[in-house]
Amino acid sequence: MAGEGAAEQARLAAERVAKLRQQLEQAERRERAWAKGAEGEARVGQVLDELSSKGWLALHDVHWPGRPKANLDHILVGPGGIIVIDAKSWSGDVQLRNGVLRQNGYSREREISAVADQAAAVAALLEPQHRRLVQAWLCMVDQPDMDGQSATGVRIQGLATLGRAVEALPNELDPATVQVVHSYLLGLLSGKNSPPLLTTRVWNAGPADLGLGAGPAVALDTWRSRQNTVPAPAMSRRNMRTRSKPTGCLAVFLYLALALFVLGVLLNAGSYAQRQAPDVPRPSPTLFQTAPPR
Repeated sequence: MAGEGAAEQARLAAERVAKLRQQLEQAERRERAWAKGAEGEARVGQVLDELSSKGWLALHDVHWPGRPKANLDHILVGPGGIIVIDAKSWSGDVQLRNGVLRQNGYSREREISAVADQAAAVAALLEPQHRRLVQAWLCMVDQPDMDGQSATGVRIQGLATLGRAVEALPNELDPATVQVVHSYLLGLLSGKNSPPLLTTRVWNAGPADLGLGAGPAVALDTWRSRQNTVPAPAMSRRNMRTRSKPTGCLAVFLYLALALFVLGVLLNAGSYAQRQAPDVPRPSPTLFQTAPPR
């Protein structure tokens, strides 16, 4: 029938248009979500920057240590310690009840765990006496009056309560230490690459370099004296696997051969000593001669 080919092409074109329209709508939703999130982060950052008069210094949009493709929204360093803050621009019904954060009735434990992991990664970069001062906070931009704590210890503040909660923290760091820690984290987390974290995966790679490239548990005194040093290149997985191979069957065979060799040496030494030992003289038996009778 005339026109059937054109009708089929029109149908296929309509399907493609509908699919593209759906993809466009999804992209627009993602764009709006990212834009809203960026706006929320900026509002939180503004509140944190205003705390500079109280001795607090902020970092914004920096690397997540150990995760090259992820970032941290905010880090605040001040008299009360080090706070890792994740800004959330959530819509709907957001509530904190019995230590559980929910949005529209659904638990948001994943977000709670994520900011706790962020704080742990930052704490791993600090000296032991400073690690205990690292806290994990969520800031709810669209729930300004929220003020509480999750069951796992993560602080949850609204945008309106954030500044007051920070100022209420007890003093832990003096101004000089605040400046040093802030400068250290700024140099480590705002660079081109995310700093690595030491894990058991690289345990056999040798002693960790204590420069900026080493990442975890870096002493600040060492950092001050080695700012201009070039960090050692990270060991590849292939090299790590190569270094771990001697602990297998070959190593067991070598240990066994060495033990047999040592045992043979000891036995030969004992035999040689026995052959060289001097003969101990033995007394001759006493001869008794009976005198003839007279």
